[in-house]
Amino acid sequence: MPTAFDHEQDCPLLMSTTQTTSAQVSAFRIFWPMLVIAGLAINLRPTVTATGPLLEKIIANTGLGLQSASLLTVLPMLCMGLIPLLLPWLERRFSESRLVTAGLFAIAMGSLWRLSLDDSRSLIASALLAGTGIAIVQAIIPSLVKRWYPQHAPLAMGGYSASLMAGGGIAAMLSPLVAKHYGSWQSGLGIWLIPAFIALLLWWSRPRENLNIKDSKVSINFFGKRRAWLLACYFGLANGGYACMVAWLPSYAQELGWSAQDSGELIGIMTVFQVIGALAAPLLCSSRLDRRPWLFFAVAIQLVGFSGLILAPELMLNTWVSMIGCGLGACFALTLTVTLDHLPTPKLAGALTAFVQGVGFIITATTPYIAGVLREWTGSFQASWLMLLLSLMLMLAITIRLSPASYAKAMSLSSNE
Repeated sequence: MPTAFDHEQDCPLLMSTTQTTSAQVSAFRIFWPMLVIAGLAINLRPTVTATGPLLEKIIANTGLGLQSASLLTVLPMLCMGLIPLLLPWLERRFSESRLVTAGLFAIAMGSLWRLSLDDSRSLIASALLAGTGIAIVQAIIPSLVKRWYPQHAPLAMGGYSASLMAGGGIAAMLSPLVAKHYGSWQSGLGIWLIPAFIALLLWWSRPRENLNIKDSKVSINFFGKRRAWLLACYFGLANGGYACMVAWLPSYAQELGWSAQDSGELIGIMTVFQVIGALAAPLLCSSRLDRRPWLFFAVAIQLVGFSGLILAPELMLNTWVSMIGCGLGACFALTLTVTLDHLPTPKLAGALTAFVQGVGFIITATTPYIAGVLREWTGSFQASWLMLLLSLMLMLAITIRLSPASYAKAMSLSSNE
């Protein structure tokens, strides 16, 4: 798997000794960058997913209402939308290294703050702080993937997506256990400062890249590209289901009689299948540029899962959640891969991905809030799951248009398709 770390003189951390074989050096060059990406990705969801299983305790201790509680998911998602749109401006003023470092520090400080807070305003503010850090790191990673693994971007994107989702699932499962062990929900939320500092160490020790790598100096105004907006809406709808599940699935399960711990484990089950979907879909479609057959599958399996939540939630809740998780994981990885496929160079592909994530996560951020409002209006989550069903049907219609033959024309400087 060729990477951008091609020359030993440019990668002092990868220089071989007389005892190190060339095969070992080659393997190190391949997997060390992926380890760095995975370390960053694991920190991008615990801030969001750790609160769901502890929501009842948080509401009881802080007086937080359901709509206000949705801000614990909405605000980080909103940050994930706004910050990427500012990324071109930020990158002109700060280096990539400093931006990632600042983002990881914000995640760590948000988690550290949660160890001692005891009111709803501080909790919401900590979500905003950590969400800002998440947004910065998340906006930069796709360009790293394209640059570090130029010939194997789908597989590397699958590894990134799987690591991101694994971090969210682990947080949902472990946070209630940590909270129970230490006797405070704050501990369950604050413990996630540890992986943030580990990621900082990995980032600071990453190998230095080949400085001779050339990138395009052409810039594209994605605000004027219909395809960029189409991809952004698609990404937003794809992640709306995930945002609703991590925000409300634990509460939904507890309404059905599940405990806080069991509802957190339900998120864990969803995450296991997300990881499977995120790894399998890019692997299965890596030999062909047309990703649509697997996108159709990813959307269709979610349709079945959400239909199950509406029609027979108490019969096979684990099964429906597993199907939804598999579809969500495959959809996330494939949507980012399709976005990267549209442009050949890491700089332009990264800029397009930042735009897609920016607009997309603004759409995503509204979804759990609307779901919370529907829950309060109707007294159940059925209307929320129906809303997600309708969004998935819209995604099926959009998928048809994502033909590889349309990429060049859609992204050409003279076309506004």
